[in-house]
Amino acid sequence: MNVGPAGFYNAPVTKGIVLICGLVSVLVGTQGGARVCSLSYQVLSVVQKLELWRLVTSPCVFSSTPELLFGLYLVYFFRVFERQIGSNKYLVFLLFSTAFTTILEVVTLAAFRGISLTPGPYGLIFASFVPFFFDIPISTRFKVFGAHFSDKSFVYLAGLQLLLSSWKRSLVPGICGMIAGFIYKSNVLRIRRAKFPEGLAAATAQLFSPFMSGVSSPSTNGRANASREATNAAPPDQAFQNRFVATEPPLSALLPPPEESVSTLVAMGFIREDALQALAIARNDMATATNFLLESQVR
Repeated sequence: MNVGPAGFYNAPVTKGIVLICGLVSVLVGTQGGARVCSLSYQVLSVVQKLELWRLVTSPCVFSSTPELLFGLYLVYFFRVFERQIGSNKYLVFLLFSTAFTTILEVVTLAAFRGISLTPGPYGLIFASFVPFFFDIPISTRFKVFGAHFSDKSFVYLAGLQLLLSSWKRSLVPGICGMIAGFIYKSNVLRIRRAKFPEGLAAATAQLFSPFMSGVSSPSTNGRANASREATNAAPPDQAFQNRFVATEPPLSALLPPPEESVSTLVAMGFIREDALQALAIARNDMATATNFLLESQVR
């Protein structure tokens, strides 16, 4: 399934998560310390032993290579949501889903002693499955040996593999993460409107910019600057078109977009004229058109 431009374009928070979780998991795993970072019923004595660091390190470490591969793939795939709502709000989503999942895990450990939970960013990953299920449309359907699949099926299969990778140890964090995702989507206490102060966000971005910013070729930077200048100088309608032109050249001859696809995009909150133009540029590919529209909202 196409989720927009490749790489970490407009997704610095996702890039940071992948780098931190990947490096920490490799370093800790080589030292055999993944089990030390996991949560168990012993976490109830964390406060007494002043081992609060366990609550912070647990979401950053994968306990096995398969979990690391599937987990980082899903984190990278869900970068589309950072592009949709912006890095500031996505960071709030990250902190909320991780903190709420950790609280639910501690409550579960208190209720069912004798179990342990696998570490990793399960809160963020499985909370992201909630908007993925409700907000990302299916663009392709196909059959394999009589079974019906869609372009979203592979993401669900990767999530199922991660969810059941350690049975109860991974099942509980996954369910807690999905609960956190539903709470966020329900906008309890207007959490979806929460943002970090612009000054704090700017200072943080400047502090971590050497690690978060990607390296682009001069030609790429030149095209991006030219596109940005053209967008800023053009009227609103022309600016919207320039965003698409900078990504994909216009087509001279194309069949009219299916009305069903247009209605789906309008139902997602996009303007009908913008939906028609995005589908035209995307060659009537629903997923690509959706990502074009999401990208235009972020910029």
